[in-house]
Amino acid sequence: MSKKKTVVAIPDETVISKIYLIRKHKVMLDIDLAELYQVETGRLNEQVKRNADRFPEDFMFQLTNEEWESLRSQFAISKKGRGGRRYAPFAFTEHGVLMLSSVLNSERAIQVNIQIMRIYSKLKGMIMDHKDILLKLEKLEGKVSKHDENFKIVFDYLRELLNPKTEPMRKIGFKHAKED
Repeated sequence: MSKKKTVVAIPDETVISKIYLIRKHKVMLDIDLAELYQVETGRLNEQVKRNADRFPEDFMFQLTNEEWESLRSQFAISKKGRGGRRYAPFAFTEHGVLMLSSVLNSERAIQVNIQIMRIYSKLKGMIMDHKDILLKLEKLEGKVSKHDENFKIVFDYLRELLNPKTEPMRKIGFKHAKED
């Protein structure tokens, strides 16, 4: 008799929303991974500490207080003294997430990791597609005659769409009259 495996169904959008760009790395935080694996964050970090040799700096790092404060303010994560955590979370790179399945030896951890790895692969593919499109645009732009401004405008708009400028997030909400 073969053992039937349970397939974990987490929407891709849920996983993608938990991937952050920190220190030029796409990472997932310990608190988000613990939620996906359905384990306590403390237990996840305990297993990581017991297997510290499996998590070099390019697999996992702890956020600085500044990075943590920035994430808190952007995503309204709870603050100290209000039931929130007392230390900055750990961030796991793609390789760190992959390594987690070996230290969290559960069927759910394995299934969630498979899904996360597939999403990372899709994201890489999308990035490569973007680069290919940009290269093709540059080649086409070189072929268009210098005096044809209409094409130049189109190329500028397309380039802007493919490489949007990231502006700092503006605060959302109402201002109290005394704040002005």
